[in-house]
Amino acid sequence: MTVGLGNLGRQQRALLERWLPGACVERDHSWGLVATTVLEVTHAGARFIVKAGGVDDHHLARELHAHRHWLGPWTGIGRAPILEHGSVEAKLLVTRYLPGELALGGAHADDPAIHRQAGELLALLHAQTAIIDDDYERRENDKSMAWLAGPHRIDDATVRQLRTEIAGWPTPAATLVPTHGDWHPRNWLVDDGVVSVIDFGRAALRPAYTDFARLAVKDFRRTPDLEAAFLAGYGRDPRQTHGWRRTQVREAIGTASWAYRVGDERFEAQGHRMIADVLARPTR
Repeated sequence: MTVGLGNLGRQQRALLERWLPGACVERDHSWGLVATTVLEVTHAGARFIVKAGGVDDHHLARELHAHRHWLGPWTGIGRAPILEHGSVEAKLLVTRYLPGELALGGAHADDPAIHRQAGELLALLHAQTAIIDDDYERRENDKSMAWLAGPHRIDDATVRQLRTEIAGWPTPAATLVPTHGDWHPRNWLVDDGVVSVIDFGRAALRPAYTDFARLAVKDFRRTPDLEAAFLAGYGRDPRQTHGWRRTQVREAIGTASWAYRVGDERFEAQGHRMIADVLARPTR
């Protein structure tokens, strides 16, 4: 098994050969901006997705945890890929192939019926469990301050304004639930009108409203119908809290900084727009 595996390490290739001997690489689905390889392969008449992290990857462990502990409500109804093999040490996993096309970039991205299904699916994920974390807000503030202290192209005056706001935030206990962490049409597969979910590398325990952050800055802005449909599917709006603004600020900082580091200028511009938008709104 050699074709298409040049980005995988020796341990990863050996493990794949043991799990799927003689498998054939059919397509490379890798994103390209980060050192994660995603391959569609065939083995013994079946299709699989192979996902391998690079040396500095920290997403595969989270993805494997999500598969093993949180995806049951989706896999049980055929709406998420089923894990076949996984190794945290090797930063490698294999799932069964899930048919469909990405909602992003096509008519599905603007279809209220698709957004309603996505809301319903997210509610299933969030409803599984909840914990109280007294330190969540402080940790998230520290992460934002670290982004601001690192390389980025946010202007100095805006950095000062952001630091001042963050320093003034309270740090109340937070209710955390299983979250996807990158919830928007890029990670929704649509097959014959049915939505399924992929990519769990950012899955973690967070407040429920954090999974609304990426939809709110892009998809919900295009038309109110998408937001209304999503909320109808989800069943409520968890953003009615002071924590929502804090999440918006954190997301904006992280987007602008991360995109700069990986060289994604379009995404970086979105991050700067997010910063300007949230700072233009008064605090509550």
